[in-house]
Amino acid sequence: MPEYPDPLQELDAGLAELDAAGLRRRRRIVTTPCRPDTRLADREDAVTAFCSNDYLGLAAEPALAAAAHSGIDRWGIGSGASHLVSGHYAAHEALEARLAAFVGMEDALYFSTGYMANIGVMPALVGRGDAIFADKVNHASLVDGALLSRAELIRYPHCDVQTLAARLQASTAPRKLIVTDGVFSMDGDIAPLRELLALAETHKAWLLVDDAHGFGVLGPQGRGCLAHFDLSSPRLIYMGTLGKAAGVSGAFVAGQRNIIDWLLNKTRSYIFTTGAPPLLADALLTAVDLIEHGDARRAHLQALIARFKACLALKRWQLLPSDTPIQPVVIGDNHETLAVSRALDAEGLWVPAIRPPTVPKGAARLRIVLSAAHSEEQVDRLVTTLLRLEGVLA
Repeated sequence: MPEYPDPLQELDAGLAELDAAGLRRRRRIVTTPCRPDTRLADREDAVTAFCSNDYLGLAAEPALAAAAHSGIDRWGIGSGASHLVSGHYAAHEALEARLAAFVGMEDALYFSTGYMANIGVMPALVGRGDAIFADKVNHASLVDGALLSRAELIRYPHCDVQTLAARLQASTAPRKLIVTDGVFSMDGDIAPLRELLALAETHKAWLLVDDAHGFGVLGPQGRGCLAHFDLSSPRLIYMGTLGKAAGVSGAFVAGQRNIIDWLLNKTRSYIFTTGAPPLLADALLTAVDLIEHGDARRAHLQALIARFKACLALKRWQLLPSDTPIQPVVIGDNHETLAVSRALDAEGLWVPAIRPPTVPKGAARLRIVLSAAHSEEQVDRLVTTLLRLEGVLA
């Protein structure tokens, strides 16, 4: 009988390898609401967080808490079943209508998470023999959704429209789907959506845009990246998340009414899961109102972004070009990136180190995220500390 390795020993060895490569991840326990001045269980003093995706500072907004309390009073806690059984409430229906109108689409479908939306939509639209064309740095959920579809996955270099055009032209797949982030989560840049939509029109393809990091931030009144470029087309399918700029939880997919009806009937991650608590839908209706009337928040956020970019004159590390709240500083080496993150932490600045496989090998970085809840003084302190550390840790 052959002797097989002990899986328990393999796990220990694998964890040791992650440690040696500077790739082991650990969680930190937050003990206060989501806000820039926050507290962690592993230290006594407060830290200033530059890592949350709470772009508009709504996660701890009292108006959202009040709406959630009102939702509890009306609906209780749980939904009791999947949406297609008995778990679709009037609050869910109102939220879907509000979201669709807000992003300029005919209809929308509300999901419990953005990951569930992305792994469900692609298999509902394409399958074996079809082709998905995906930006090489798309979010992991888009990659997993493409793999689950069993369609051919054809990746193109980041934002390389010419290569995408050539690969679309060469494809003989009967159904084609172009998939991209709207704002890329680790780089902060915006996809060339106008050019991508033109290619989708030319090749009769769908264009699925994951606007997790653009919804609420980009476009007039925060209506997202499609509004930012003033785009509309029956070939567009729009996904937005509701746990980032909206400050709550969940996601939605919006498009033409027949597309949403098809997804409602075919998306397994929607059909076979319990509906989100209706109290969250009540809170999200308030969040959309705050986003729509949040020009002052967005103006403050844009001013902070401009201030940060103008002041952070790095010599050895690289600040990637981005006009969004995601401001990545590429350091390269995993261990050095961890060291910088720890040095910032020692000075009360929480900026996590992002390492492979989240980003390419040799491209470890600090993913600095700015929020409308930050002050100019907090941003200035981060800039000053980064400039000093770049010289000290050289």
